[in-house]
Order: sequence, then structure tokens, then C-alpha cells
Amino acid sequence: MRTITKITAVIVAAFVAGAVEPQTAPTQPLTIEQLIDIKHPSNPVWSPDGKHITFSWDRAGVTTRYVSDLDGRDPRPVTEAPPAGATMNGTPSPDGSRVAFVRSTSMVGSGSISTVGSGLSRTDAPPGRGGRGGRGATASGPSELWVRTLADGQETRIAAMDTGIGGVSWSPDGAYLLFTSGGGAIRHEQTPPYSGAKIIYTTTENQQGQTYSVRAVENAVPASLPQGGFGGRRWLDARHFVFDRTSPDFKRRTTYVADVAGGEPRALHEDVKETFWSMTGDAGGGAQPSPDKKWIAFLSDRDGWDHLYVMSSSGADAIQITTGRFEAWRPTWSPDSTRIAFDANEPDHPGDRHLGIVTLNGDPARATVAMITSGRGTDIAPNWSPDGTRLVYQHTDAHNSADLYVIDASPNSKPIRTSNSMPAGIDRSGFVEPELVHYPGPDGKQVPAWLFAPKNLDRTKKHPAIVWIHGDGVNQNYNGWHVQRNYAVYYSFHQYLLQKGYVVIAPDYRGSIGYGSAWRDGVYMDVGGNDAKDAWMVANYLKTLGYVDTERVGVWGLSYGGFFTLIAVTDQPKLFRAAVDVAGVADYAMYYEDPYHGGWTASRIGTPDQNPAVYAQASPISHVDRLERPLLVLHGTADVNVPYLHSVRLIDELMKKGKGDLVTFMTYPGEFHYFTREHVLRDAWHRVEQFFDAHLR
Repeated sequence: MRTITKITAVIVAAFVAGAVEPQTAPTQPLTIEQLIDIKHPSNPVWSPDGKHITFSWDRAGVTTRYVSDLDGRDPRPVTEAPPAGATMNGTPSPDGSRVAFVRSTSMVGSGSISTVGSGLSRTDAPPGRGGRGGRGATASGPSELWVRTLADGQETRIAAMDTGIGGVSWSPDGAYLLFTSGGGAIRHEQTPPYSGAKIIYTTTENQQGQTYSVRAVENAVPASLPQGGFGGRRWLDARHFVFDRTSPDFKRRTTYVADVAGGEPRALHEDVKETFWSMTGDAGGGAQPSPDKKWIAFLSDRDGWDHLYVMSSSGADAIQITTGRFEAWRPTWSPDSTRIAFDANEPDHPGDRHLGIVTLNGDPARATVAMITSGRGTDIAPNWSPDGTRLVYQHTDAHNSADLYVIDASPNSKPIRTSNSMPAGIDRSGFVEPELVHYPGPDGKQVPAWLFAPKNLDRTKKHPAIVWIHGDGVNQNYNGWHVQRNYAVYYSFHQYLLQKGYVVIAPDYRGSIGYGSAWRDGVYMDVGGNDAKDAWMVANYLKTLGYVDTERVGVWGLSYGGFFTLIAVTDQPKLFRAAVDVAGVADYAMYYEDPYHGGWTASRIGTPDQNPAVYAQASPISHVDRLERPLLVLHGTADVNVPYLHSVRLIDELMKKGKGDLVTFMTYPGEFHYFTREHVLRDAWHRVEQFFDAHLR
């Protein structure tokens, strides 16, 4: 039986200023050049007086810092230049009077200095050696931690280590420095014999360094802190900070408080899962002390949904603040510690997200929650103004890609748009709004998907369709433009294909976010099983649409979506007319062997020895002899998420099985997992367009 759930909502007028929605075909169809020109804003930062916001604006992998005066005028590039011969990209003390930096002592003898995490970087290092490093980078070899007083330029050596130093930070009172030493990346060769001696493939093993604390005085003695788990540390006071640690099997997440003087940390809170801890880093769910250090906020899915909790910094029982069939993400404290802003989707509206504010009323047990935005689309990542009266956040909807808005932190407020990321020549009236539908998966569970039908479609005729399978596994499609730049570029390209007459559908297979932890954890010990079937079974739903020609359906996906695409065309070789694999996993045994991904993989499906049957179903490369339809493979050589070697081995195996005439392989030199550079995007989009046109139209 066909089941359709259609989202109906009123678009907030403030969000659609200049973005009308007539149901007519666009007068000026999209071009691929226009798609490349769509920018993506990120990292907004308030000025101390709250009169300006600076933010990063990315266009095709080139990022420029802009400033908005919040007065309706277009943002302008930040043009302030650093002092001659120096860059301010290091680790300043809390009061701004000192800067911590690292010197590589292996280079001091030659008269050159390599700085990592420095506030003022020397520019006299020889080309190709040392040079400038950003905060959090780690120098290699023997290193020294130094502090420079900015007023007089005096430098003091704090500590010397036999291994590299990185991750430098200060205690709130500037009395201590924390840093990591040792660890780093180890490269392992993984070159198959047929590649020859001059093409080398490697995987990277990231060894964890040791964390130390040291008094910010001359020649102090560092004290080692408990091993591991210090990412995203948050200070409770000048001597204590909280951190989160996830167990190697991903079944246990614990929040600790640690003392800079050393010793064992004290556990404050713990979540234990039968499956695995699957909340993504985008949720911002780690422990976050309030500015007054009285409370700690965090996210947990203990009731089956990601919700906000608050506990006393002394470690008293946590109080659940938000409840319901929705996921609350990205909590952030107001400067006065009385409120927490967050974003959340709505029950039965998984693709819409809106801003809410929790008011503690002096006690989490008396907290109240009020939503301050509504309508269709996504409002995410609230960031408080210094005086706690306003929020800057990101908004997307069916007619607008990501842009930044500012709103008063109270209900019924009117937001102000501070950026416009689309080129002026784009006709937004031509954009197609998604429709949320459902269809049964392999076990009868309803699988959500987003359906796009071109405007003015003649439904008395049959039309080609394209299935898009999102990547990351733990990700989702939204009710409009995707919130992440890496997937927003695909959403924009689908709008281009819609204007060419293709029907598009995008499933949120089990493992996707937005639908609760049970759906998200549904891949446990079954990667490549029911989750992959959820994805390709969307073709069964297309058969219920009288205007879709089921003999002309294509499928494609990025990363995890590329993996599912390969499973679809090998498990169901006649289901799709053509397929595009963008940087997909070819074999989960290879993924497990990669030290960068081994623990993540084992947490979901164990090891190949423990679960050979699961790894067999998660190995489309083992079944490429079944391929019957054309396949286009795109992959960047600098990919570390899914190493380029996956596609190299895939192509080699396809040729061994006599399938070379069905496959086209495009290599993008130096490109990362998510395509960003202009010439790569231009080639990839034209290549995919021509491929689908040739086989589906």
C-alpha cells in the first residue's frame, strides 16, 4: 500500500523575503556555473559590543572572512592585515597579554624556528621546512613550549619535551598551560602489487598523545594527566575541567572532571548503550559548563531521542529538560547562565529544525522551554550575543540555501537576514519543494524519503527518475537545502536535474538521524543488510507513481551512499538503468583494516573474524561479477574518509570480471572526500549530467 505523509507548514514571512513560491516553471533555468557560485556561511562570531558579526563564507573551497553590520547592507570582506611578518593564529592567554607558542628544537641550531600553535609566527624558516602552524597542530621531534609577553616581547621557555607539542590551551586564570605531546600520524603502506613501484597508497594511524599540564613559569615541570579523552575540554574553575570519553567499543560515554595537578579524574555522568554510542559530533552533545560554573549541560539519548539534560557541576543527578519524539541539538549557554539555546526538529517533521530557549528559573527542575522560530526549513546552531539579548543562527529552506540570521531571544521576534549566499541571477521560483513520503522496508518498517517532482510535470506521461542516497550513514535529508555545505552542493545539483525533467527521491534509510536512536542504531551488526535494502527498495515506491518510468531509474550516492549504490547494482543488477558511485566504500573489511576507521567499524559490526557474514554482505566488491548496467565512479586522490584505494581496487576487480566496458572511472587529483574546488565541481556535475542523460533520457 502506498503511504504518503505530506508536510504542510506556514513559511515564516521573514525567512522568505525576496523568495516567492509561484508554482510555475522558472523563466531562467539554473546553470551549473550558478550552482558553483552558491556560497556557504559558517563560524559566526559576535564583536564584543554586539554591533557586528564576522563569519566565514565559502565558495568552491575558497573561504573568506566577512563582517556584517546587522543593518541590512551586504557583508564586506574583512581586510585588516596582520603585523608585517607575523600571523595571529596562536594561543593567547585569557587576558590577551601573553601568547603561548612552540619551537622545534631540531631546527634551532640552524638559526630557524618552527612554530606550532604560536601567536606570532616567524617567517624566516627555510622553504619546505617548519613554517606556520595553526592552533592544535603538533610539531614533530624535540620541542619547547614558550610564552611571549606582548607588551615587551620578552620570551620565557616553559617546558621542553622529547616529542612534538600541540593542542596548547590556558587555564582561565592564565596560571597553567595544557598541551599534548607525542602521538601523531603513522603512515602504513597499502599498495597493491599491480600498482607498480611509483604509485604508493597509504593509510594513516593516528596515535594518541599524552596530555600534560604545566605552570606558566620558566622551566616548570609538566604533570601528566589521565590518558585520552580530552577533546573539547571545558573549564569549571582555574584548576578543574570537564571532558567526555567514549569507550573503545562505543558502548559507554562518560563525563569526567579532572584536576590540572594530575591524578585520576572523577566520573560525573555515564551513558551506557547495548548497541553503540551513535550521536554525531554535529549534535554538540558533550558536557558544557555554564559560564558561572554552577551547571553542566549535555545531550543524551537514554530515552530513545537526543535530549537536553542539566546537572549540577558537583555531579548531582541530571534533570531531563526537553522531552518528546524529536532530537534537540547544539545547546549553548547564555552569558548570564540563566538560559540555554538549542535547535530541534518537530515530532513527525524530521526535516524541519527550529530554535528553542530553555529558561532554568534558578533550578533545572523548574526549567521552561519556549520555541522562538517556526515554519518550514531549518534554523540551527544558535550563538548568543555578548549581552544575551540576541542569537545569530543558520537558516535554510526550500528556496534558500544556508544563510545567517539574527533574532531577539524571545518568542514572536522578527529575524534579520545578514547574508545572501545565492547569486543574484538565480530564479528561486523554479526550486522544487520536497515532499515527505514513506514506504515499507525489508522488514515492513516504514522508511521515510523525500520526493521531488518537477514543476508543471505532465503526469500523464512517464519520466526518468534518480535515487539519491545520502552519505555519512548518520546523516539525513532536510525539508529544503541541506544544512551542511558538503551535502548542500548535491541538493543544489538535484534542483538542476529537476529543471531538466528528472523526478528525484532521497531515502532516509535506517541509520539516519532525525528519527530517534532506534532508527539510528538499526545498523548494529547489520551494515549493508536491511539499511542497504531500505535504500534500494525506494525503487518499489517509485513503481507506485504513474508518472515515473521504472525502466529509466538511476541511482547514485556519496561515501556511505556510494557504498549502498554499489550494493544496489550488485544485489539487484536489473533494478537501476545506471549508477554513479562517488567515493564509496568498496569493502568494509578494507575499511576495518584502515586504522583511521577500524574502531568506528568494529563498534557497529565487530571484526571480520567475529562476524564474517556481516562483512560478506558489506563487500560489494566481492559481487561485481553481477554488474549488468553502466557505472560511473568518481573519487579524489586525497580522500582520507574513504581512501582512494577503494575505487582503485573496485576498478581492478571489475576488469578481472570482464565488466570494464560498463565502467567509467574519473580521478580527481588532490581532491578530498567532499568535492570542493571549482574545476572539480564543474567537471563532476557535467559528467554526472551527461551520464544520466545518456542512459535515462
